[in-house]
Formats: sequence, C-alpha cells, structure tokens
Amino acid sequence: MKHTEALEYTHEPEVTTETRIAAYQLTDYLERLGVEVIFGLCGHTVIAFLDALGKSCIRFISTRHEQVAAHAADGYARASGKPGVLLTHLGPGLTNATTGVANAALDSVPMVVISGDIPSHYYGRHPHQEVNLHIDADQYEIYRPFCKRVYRVDRVQDLPRIVERAFHLAVSGRPGPVLVDIPMDIFSADLPVGSFQKVPAAVSRPALDPAMAERIAQALAEAKRPLLYAGGGVMSSHATAELQALAEALEIPVAHTLMGKGCLREDHPLLLGMTGFWGTPVANAFCLDADLVLATGTRLAEANSSSWDPRFTFSFPPTRLIHIDIDPAEIGRNFPTELGAVADAKLALGAIATAAKGRTHAVRPELRKTIASGRAEFSSRWDHQWTSEQYPLRPERILAELHKAIPEDGFIVTDVGWNKNGMAQQYPINVPGTFITPSGLCTMGFGPAAVLGVKTAHPERAAVALIGDGAFGSNMGVVATAMEANLPVVWVVMDNSGFGTIAGLESMHYGWSFGCMFECNGKPYTIDYAAVARACGARGVLIQSAAELGPALSEALASGVPTVIQVPMENAPTPTPGHWNINDIYRNGQ
Repeated sequence: MKHTEALEYTHEPEVTTETRIAAYQLTDYLERLGVEVIFGLCGHTVIAFLDALGKSCIRFISTRHEQVAAHAADGYARASGKPGVLLTHLGPGLTNATTGVANAALDSVPMVVISGDIPSHYYGRHPHQEVNLHIDADQYEIYRPFCKRVYRVDRVQDLPRIVERAFHLAVSGRPGPVLVDIPMDIFSADLPVGSFQKVPAAVSRPALDPAMAERIAQALAEAKRPLLYAGGGVMSSHATAELQALAEALEIPVAHTLMGKGCLREDHPLLLGMTGFWGTPVANAFCLDADLVLATGTRLAEANSSSWDPRFTFSFPPTRLIHIDIDPAEIGRNFPTELGAVADAKLALGAIATAAKGRTHAVRPELRKTIASGRAEFSSRWDHQWTSEQYPLRPERILAELHKAIPEDGFIVTDVGWNKNGMAQQYPINVPGTFITPSGLCTMGFGPAAVLGVKTAHPERAAVALIGDGAFGSNMGVVATAMEANLPVVWVVMDNSGFGTIAGLESMHYGWSFGCMFECNGKPYTIDYAAVARACGARGVLIQSAAELGPALSEALASGVPTVIQVPMENAPTPTPGHWNINDIYRNGQ
C-alpha cells in the first residue's frame, strides 16, 4: 500500500444504525487500501473471512503451506513496494508461517499478517488448537520477538482501528511485519456500516537536515580515500539514482552489502562490488583502506563485514564512519560511529548529492582504472568457467546461461547457498530491485516460494528462482500452487544432491560431510524434480549436458507455463575473499 493511494479515496461512508458482518466490511476496507492479493491457507477460524474474500476483488492465492504463503507475501512486497498480506489459521497455521514472517522482519519487508484464533468466549478452556501454555489465548505472543507490533482483537469494535494501525506501522519507519490476531467469532460479528472509516495517514519520511547534508558532503570532499557503502535500505527506498549522483559528483567508489546489490549498474566504473566473506577482494581492500566511509541503509552485518574483524573489510577506527539509517537502533550498533543520522536513504543521499555539486574534492586520476583492474583480476579466476562444458555443470556456467536467457528487467530470486553467494558475487545486475534474496534470517526455502509473490506483482516480467535442491526438495508444493494460480515462474534447481555449502564447511574442517549430503543405502540420492513438476502438470526438464541449459531456459521463459529445470551441478565452493569467524570456532576431536 502506498499512502497516496489511501488518500485518493475521497468518500468515507458514514456510520449508521445499520449493521453488516465484520468480515465483509474488512474486505471492502482492504480493497480501499489498495490490497490486490492475499497469500495464505484455509482453516476453520478463517472461513468466514474467506467467504468475504471470495466475493471481493482481492485475489486469494492458496499455497498449500503457510511458510510458502509467508515467503510469497514477502516476495510480493519486495517486488511491488506494497505490504504483503498473509492469512493464516490459528495454532499450527500461525506457527508454520513463523519462519517466513521472521525472514521478512529481518529484511525489513512490510507485511500484515491476519490470523484466525479460537472463539473469544472460549479463552482459557483450551479449545481445539488453542495456545495457552502461559496465559490464556496467547498465540499472538509467538510473534512478539520479530513483529513491529502484535494485536489481538478482543472486541469487534476494535477491528477497524487495529487494521488501520497495522497497515500504517508495516510501512512506516523501518518497515516490517505486523500481526492482527482475530478470534473467529469476531469475523462473524456485526459492526455498524461505515465502521472502517479511517485510513492510514500520509507520513513523510525523515529527511536529512540541510546543515547535516552540507557537513557530510564537505567531509566526503575533504577525505583522501572516501567510500560509499550501500545497504538494502538504498534499494527499498529507491535511492539508486541519488547514490550514483553523489558518487559521480565527488568521484567516490561504491561498495555494497548483499541486499544492496543493484545499487549501481554492474558496469559502472565506480562500482567495487559486494563486501565481506563472499564479497570481492577489491571491495574489501577499498573498504579497509578508506579514511572515511558513508554507510547508508545497512546494519553493517556480520557476513558483509567479515565478522567485524578489522583485518579484512572494515577497520573503524582508524577509518571514520558516518552512518545513515531509518532505524536509530542501528546507529553505532556494530562499529563506533563518528556521525549518525536517522533518515530515509533516498532523501538523505539526494540532499548530500545536491550539497556535493561543484565542491572541490581530492583528485583520484587512477581510481577508475584501479577498480577495473581489481574487478578484472578477480573475475579472471573464474570467468573461464562461464563457458565450461563440464557435466555435472559448473555453477558459473549456470549463471552465464541464465544471464544470456533472462531479460535485463527480469527478476532473479535466490535461496541460500551457491545460488545466493555466487550470484551476489559474480552475476551482473543492471536494473535495481531485480535481485531478490534472503539476508537477515537467510532462510532456506525462501526462493522457491518468494518467486510466486514476485510473479504475482509483475506478471508481465520474467521471474526465475535460482535455488538449490536442498531448498526445492523441502516444499515442492510450490509447483502445484503455481499451476493453480497460473503463475508461469521458472525454477532452476542447482542440484548437487545435498546441502552443498554446509557440506563444504564440514568437509574442510572435519574431513567428511556427515548429515549434509542426500544418501540412500550409502549411495548419493537424487530426486527427479523434473518428473515431479510434470506430475503436477507443469513443465519439467532434466539437463543432461551443459549445452542444453541455454535453450531450456529460453523455452521455459517463452512457454507461459510453470517450469522446473533440474541442473546437476558440481558442489564447488563459492570463493571467499573475506572472513567468517565460524572457521576459527570449529574444533576437531574424538
């Protein structure tokens, strides 16, 4: 929901003595707020709401599992810019969705979760599926650690105000999920017609004080080796143009986090690449050598910061840090900060870029050449693999074929493992927002489901899930969901018959991969995922040579039918130029 959309509604119904069932008024209200789709599952506590949804203009996509629904709502929110809306049953429905909602929370994705609950007049009697181990009817407490706010609707009169507040909170400040827990009798209760009058107010995002913008611009201009560091907040606030303007005004190199990928075109001469454990050597080296870093919209998280070890990516001090973020709790959390500002990334970077115009800055005639040389040196270590005819395929060849097949504005949704790490490190993204990945919670199972929401938001654009077999095998019901919802997404399953990244870690430290590879009777075990897809009525393709992948991708994208492309792949590790201190923790013993 965009706040401006709510303001376009000019006729607010008057409250009368006439009544109407709450569920039907709620769906009308959600339509007014611009809700286009709700992802979820049925259950006896929500069928009154489902009846109302079925008679509304809102699309309901049933996903066969609540975690899938949560990830799909997450993907929809990232691709559309509107809050995702999730509907769950009580008890196991709500807990099944927990991982997906927590993933959205840690990645600052706006979401409104509507959950059914036991009848309010049964609180404490432990009726069917009630959670009441500590206090009566306390299932909503399960979401407290990661939701911005959890509401339980105890009276039907409170429903309109709570839903309005939920949509306001989900998108304001640092975005995130909000839970609205509704006892099933509330859905069926009467409300005066016109009770849902108030819509979320338009709220201006915090801007940077002009004097602060001048101060930061001057500090960057005076620095000998300044660096701009972009996080996911730059992407979610659509601040890429402002970032580029600032970088070019003062000739400053740009590095980014995992979530910040796409902040500049991949071929921009000032772009260094991703930092941290799976980053690039040139990005880590520039960050380590910088005398001033302006970090915007980032938590300066562990993986991106090489476990905060001053030998590898950032060393604050002696490097000075200016940190801009929408969330005041992030300022100074992980590194000592010289100057902090709570502001929207787009407004802040725009103000600094304006203040930077025409300023004299240090001359760095070799900067672009040094960046190009550093990036070329790293890519030379693996770019020959982009054309490798090896079978099972090299992961780099999979990326190369995907790059050739998918339009530049197509979405690539990853999971975790090589598909996330190698993609972020080596794949060129030129259209902001087309790289969608789980970062904070780093949830396996995100990619196969989130792509459903992405395609729902942009049915006219290509949407490919680049995922491992560990993720896809965890919930193959996504294929059936795509068939039912007519979502022609493409899943590229990088199949190494195991949880490859973890297997590599265990092998490196302990000499084997116990518990990480898929085996049956002591032999590698592989599922025919392509056959599973065909059993669902979708297209399924098993790649049997490197040369087959490119044509298979082109055919899948043109088919208009959900397609699973299974690609046997070597379990090759992603290069790790940075540092992750878990490698210092493992101890081998007897």
